[in-house]
Amino acid sequence: MGDFVAVTRNYYVFNRDKWQALHGHTKEAEISDADLQSVKAFHDKISLTDVREIYWPLRRLVYLYFKSFRQKRQTLAHFLDQRVGPSPFIIGIAGSVAVGKSTTARLLNLLLKRAYPNLRIESITTDGFLYPNAELTRRGILDRKGFPESYDMPRLLSMLNAVKAGAADVPVPMYDHQTYDVLRDQFIHLERPDILIVEGINVLQLPSNSQIYVSDFFDFSVYVDADPALIEEWYLDRFGALLDTAFTDPDDYYYQYAIGNRADAFAMARRVWHDVNLKNLQEYILPTRSRADLILHKTAHHRIDRVYLRKY
Repeated sequence: MGDFVAVTRNYYVFNRDKWQALHGHTKEAEISDADLQSVKAFHDKISLTDVREIYWPLRRLVYLYFKSFRQKRQTLAHFLDQRVGPSPFIIGIAGSVAVGKSTTARLLNLLLKRAYPNLRIESITTDGFLYPNAELTRRGILDRKGFPESYDMPRLLSMLNAVKAGAADVPVPMYDHQTYDVLRDQFIHLERPDILIVEGINVLQLPSNSQIYVSDFFDFSVYVDADPALIEEWYLDRFGALLDTAFTDPDDYYYQYAIGNRADAFAMARRVWHDVNLKNLQEYILPTRSRADLILHKTAHHRIDRVYLRKY
């Protein structure tokens, strides 16, 4: 955990056994292995045991925070002596490329929907707010894709502001990981969700040129953490799996690498990791870890061994 040890006094620290005991007495809706496979990110690793021991207590905690959020809204309405409009409870999920953020977001979405079918629960990623590749190329920053300057932050902040204000229909741009680019004129439409999960490497960052930050809209935040050397291993393993599936589709971003020399492809992937993803992690993503309300720390094989919960 590096220098994070110095700030753990701000967190309750749980090993796996102690955390799973916080499941409580609520009856959980069972999910099947097929359900789990449907939400698991490509080449990620997670088991039904992980669901029971890690994500059931997390689901319970999120719902308790959600109830407190609703009560706070009611208190505000009572103070103002007027109706307060709808506003969603927003969860931010951050962490490095290849660390498993997407699986965490999708699984939490599934568990909340199963436990509370009367609530409207939605998930989005911030990938759709990257500038298109053509724009990144025009600005000369294609090789810094994923860094703060590669995102259209004003557009992302405007979207979150509209959602938080209870707007009836908020379009969210989409991203295609097969073509490695933003999808033009394709959107997810958010229609006043009760809970919104926002996943992305940049959701806890503090851009220096903003008066308001993405995290200002969050009511709860999660950081998925692991040693960078492990994340590099997962990144390269995923890259190899992508090569194994991309060679049949010329439109796939990885096709050019899949049909070429495999050693050259992996050399390129290692350069990208060290020059782009690791640098971004060390300079912009990892420093946001201590801003999260909850940290899921992973060891080998994506196994979560510790959970950190902010005290205050």
